[in-house]
Amino acid sequence: MASFLDGAQHTLDLSQYDFNLGTETAAIVGDAFRRAAARGVKTRFTYNVDHGMPIPVPPPSEPDVQLIASLPVESRPIAGIPDLMHHKYVIRDSADVWTGSLNWTDDSWSRQENVVAVVHSEAIAKAYRIDFDQLWTTQDVLKTGFVDPRWDDGVRAWFTPGHGEDLSMRIAKMIRRAKRRVRICSPVITTGPVLGTLAEVIADGHLDVAGCVDVTQIREVIHQWEANGNVSWKLPLLKAVMAGPFTGKLSTPYGAGTVHDFMHAKVTICDDTVFVGSFNLSRSGEKNAENVLEIEDAAIAERLAGFVDEVRARYPAVTIPASAPAPPAPAAAP
Repeated sequence: MASFLDGAQHTLDLSQYDFNLGTETAAIVGDAFRRAAARGVKTRFTYNVDHGMPIPVPPPSEPDVQLIASLPVESRPIAGIPDLMHHKYVIRDSADVWTGSLNWTDDSWSRQENVVAVVHSEAIAKAYRIDFDQLWTTQDVLKTGFVDPRWDDGVRAWFTPGHGEDLSMRIAKMIRRAKRRVRICSPVITTGPVLGTLAEVIADGHLDVAGCVDVTQIREVIHQWEANGNVSWKLPLLKAVMAGPFTGKLSTPYGAGTVHDFMHAKVTICDDTVFVGSFNLSRSGEKNAENVLEIEDAAIAERLAGFVDEVRARYPAVTIPASAPAPPAPAAAP
């Protein structure tokens, strides 16, 4: 990451959901920002500000605002209300993009499964710059993601919430079109189009479908749905998909002071098409500020399908109790 930042000559624009580093990693990353400033690089930094409302993904620890304030960057907090600023991307010199599922925290780098993609394309960087400028100027998640997904050499970028429902429909469409395989890593799978399509193709039995989820988060979702009759129609679909060829990581439930060891990769492979980014396959993902690269490339698809198979092999098949347990209550304030 420091090496990527060191390549900047003019500008760096960053959007990070979480930015919380230990002493050693803060020095490595912080020094890269300081070297960039010494070269005359202008850096802008947006980050999510947490809030007390319930959210369907583990919330970040509060971003290290003191560390951010110590860096030679211009920064703006983005209030994740009602939906999260969930990006994890960097635009370098309006020509290169670093993106994926990886938050900038020590646990993300050492305890979680994640995927990072680096794209060298002025057209793709321009799309990310449009999205970043929407965040920077409005500081309002709901007013961002309005960037047309245009192809450039087999790659295009999707942004939400502007194209949230379109993205879910596109992923569902490519799952339905697949002839050979579908591979998925996603902490949860709850968006209607994808969930329904997966249930259909798994029931048909003609397509090689497999993947991995975070079973702790899946159980928490089921508990929430069981308590909320408005989404009870999704329960049979989710249970049918999870009863199929999916494995699950039993991660540590989120809590104050706990490790963050979630299965955090977010990637879908449909034959030779890859969707990779910050987007959970969830209804909430459609409404958050998220980004996804759609990549048409057989070699990359093969590599990432192999990654999914490696991840799913680490964990057992998903098991869901007859009644999913309630998530643990947060620790009481001292």
